[in-house]
Amino acid sequence: MMNDFGWWGFGFGPVYMLLFWGVIIVGIVALVRWQTTGSSPSQAREKTAGDIVRERYARGEIDRQEYEQKMQDLERRG
Repeated sequence: MMNDFGWWGFGFGPVYMLLFWGVIIVGIVALVRWQTTGSSPSQAREKTAGDIVRERYARGEIDRQEYEQKMQDLERRG
């Protein structure tokens, strides 16, 4: 025996419930990520040229000789 909604109300009820909770959870995660990255004092300051050279050296993009040369060049400029 079917009610006025037919099979639509019964068949898609769990899907709508999952979508509802999915949207709620994604919203909470987005809010938490926005709050933690938006208020961080370390994100507020810009990276200096020396910071960028140090990061590139740490990632292995440049070797020690190139790192030292770039740091010496930066010291001469500043």
